[in-house]
Amino acid sequence: MKKVEAIIKPFKLDDVRESLAEIGITGMTVLEVKGFGRQKGHTELYRGAEYMVDFLPKVKIELVIQDDLLDQAIDVIVETARTGKIGDGKIFVTDVERVIRIRTGEENEEAV
Repeated sequence: MKKVEAIIKPFKLDDVRESLAEIGITGMTVLEVKGFGRQKGHTELYRGAEYMVDFLPKVKIELVIQDDLLDQAIDVIVETARTGKIGDGKIFVTDVERVIRIRTGEENEEAV
C-alpha cells in the first residue's frame, strides 16, 4: 500500500475529490495548510500599508491506497489540480507498512 499526500490549491479540492471518486477512491483526509515554495508568498495592502504574506493557503489531501491504484490516482490528481501556473502543488508518495481499522481490528487492504 502507498500513502499519497497531495498539496494543491484550495479551489481545486472539490474537482480532485470528484475525480478520485470516479476511479473508486472515496476515503481521504483533507487538511487546510499553509506554505510556500518557489511561489514565495506575495504582498497585500491593509489600511494603506503594504505587508508580506509569507505562507499561502493550500489544501493537503492524504490517501492510503493499494499499489495497483497508485499511477491512476496520481494521474487524476495531476490532471485535475493543474492550472499551469506557479503554486499548483506537489505530490508525495510513501510506503505504508500496516493499517489497522480501530473499530473492527481489520488490517491492511481490508482496513482501507
